[in-house]
Amino acid sequence: MARTAPRPEPAITRDLSPRRTNCPHCDSPMRADYANRRTVATLAGLTRLNLTIRRCHHAGCPAHKRPYRPEAEGHVALPRHEFGLDVVALVGRLRYAEHRSVPEIHRHLRGRGLSIAERTVTNLLDRYDELLAVVLTDDRRLRTLLAGQGRVVLAIDGLQPDVGHEVLWVIRDVLSGEVLLARSLLSARRTELGELLRQVRDGCGVPVAGVVSDGQHSIRNAVAEVFPGVPHQLCQFHFLREAAKPIYEADRHAKVQLKKKVRGVRGIERSVEGRTDPAAEVVRGYCSAVRSALTDDGRPPLAASGLKLHARLQAIGSSLGRAEAKGGCRPS
Repeated sequence: MARTAPRPEPAITRDLSPRRTNCPHCDSPMRADYANRRTVATLAGLTRLNLTIRRCHHAGCPAHKRPYRPEAEGHVALPRHEFGLDVVALVGRLRYAEHRSVPEIHRHLRGRGLSIAERTVTNLLDRYDELLAVVLTDDRRLRTLLAGQGRVVLAIDGLQPDVGHEVLWVIRDVLSGEVLLARSLLSARRTELGELLRQVRDGCGVPVAGVVSDGQHSIRNAVAEVFPGVPHQLCQFHFLREAAKPIYEADRHAKVQLKKKVRGVRGIERSVEGRTDPAAEVVRGYCSAVRSALTDDGRPPLAASGLKLHARLQAIGSSLGRAEAKGGCRPS
């Protein structure tokens, strides 16, 4: 879709010049022939890049009059892209680390002040996948890194941001934190997962000391087939989540009961509508605190939302008690 409104003026300006002054092909001096301007949307704000372009004028050089751009330009954005690499990285993290959908990512970026279309978010996800693929296929870097530690411990997990879509299977080394293989599969049968594990086994060049995954039967069977005798442990998070299910259910029930006790906050707010006296401001502040406590959920199993709500309501109740002891009036 074409832009329907003019782009605002950049708030940040950066002047970039090539560090190299001699031609990389013939070592002749390169002249600063002209300058280009480029506008890139980054997380810090809209940025204007003033680029000094050098060229070699040696007639026999294979790079004769070929533009040589500043090296630092590649640290900001990809060629012919209007969004910075930091935006691309954020889109990838929201998608694969936090399992956000494309509309959710779009709302998050708009909330951070970026003017971006939802279709562009999909394009940036494609760029992220391509950059990740380039890193993952750099076998020399991975082999050097893994050879230094002498072994790997594999973590296997499948990521499915949207129900019904392909599952992105990621195999990571726990010791170094490096992703060894990432591939989307339509099915998660033992044969497909076994093929991924064989690729990692043959490509890492060091022994596999252990495997960590969830309890999915196809993963168990694939690991047993490809890595016979290698210890295979259930992921601590999945184990903790399963063990905490009874506590989670009790905590959720407690949260429902707590919410019932504070449903009258809207009536208290109505009672002070139109008033600007200090007492009314205090009442509105307490009501806002109660609303914030109700909407701020925890993340089970380690952060129980019911216990979190109980602690916050207790803090609000204690504050009201102190105000009442000083001569104030506690709202009913």
